[in-house]
Amino acid sequence: MLALRPDIVEAVWQAFSGHLPKRTSRPHPLGCHRRRISDRDCFEAILFRLVTGCSWDVAGRLGKGGETTLRRRRDEWLAAGVFAALVEEALRAYDRVIGLDLSEVAIDGSQHKAPSGGEGTGPSPVDRGKTGWKWSIATDRFGIPIGWAIDGANRNDSILLPPTLADVATRGLVEEIETLHLDRGYDNNVVRSHVAGLGIDDLVCAKRRAPGEAKGKTKSVPLGMRWPVERTNSWLSNFGGLRRNNDRFIAQRLAQFALAITLVITVKLVKWAERWQPVPA
Repeated sequence: MLALRPDIVEAVWQAFSGHLPKRTSRPHPLGCHRRRISDRDCFEAILFRLVTGCSWDVAGRLGKGGETTLRRRRDEWLAAGVFAALVEEALRAYDRVIGLDLSEVAIDGSQHKAPSGGEGTGPSPVDRGKTGWKWSIATDRFGIPIGWAIDGANRNDSILLPPTLADVATRGLVEEIETLHLDRGYDNNVVRSHVAGLGIDDLVCAKRRAPGEAKGKTKSVPLGMRWPVERTNSWLSNFGGLRRNNDRFIAQRLAQFALAITLVITVKLVKWAERWQPVPA
């Protein structure tokens, strides 16, 4: 997977390390404690767990420490807001280098497994009622995430629309949206009123089928430009730690999600840079 390419891991680490809290080392009074596992080793182990979906124990062996060390380090970085700062830096970098295109914005949700349960999970309607979680994500014309929200797998997409757009608004991007594309799961007056209230005048939303209407025999309706967000959902679903998430708290899932989005954006930036490299003679 491209997310584990050495140059991409190095690029993300350089940005990540810039947000780490400063730590003053204090010697043990007896001088007999074990040396602290480096932040770089812990970062790579957490990244490997996200990409592959392996257990904390396996990731701990990669990071030259135990799973307790990795969990503790993750919680330390969570408390310092490192993951949130990282994804914001990635978005600013993309906007500065390539530029976000908000002429066509799409929103869609994606459901996945959460066998350990915990905060923000619920019975999945597409997985025989097993515990799962869902994310809702807004993307620009080329599939770059600009806002997201998470909840239980049983939460309707239309209910997750307001918090998703609220997250977009925190970045000051709602006013720049020209056209918003939604699928038929959002086809109701509450959604339309909310979108209009935000000043988004052009809404393309597929129509629900009439009761008893057979699939494939619906009237022609505008489907909109939804493929970029569906492709981005596919990219994110490739991360094993998101596809089958075992975190117990919402903040932990958001941290994983932020790291995954950062990796997606970094891959885009690296590929864009490679396009302009001279071809060797």
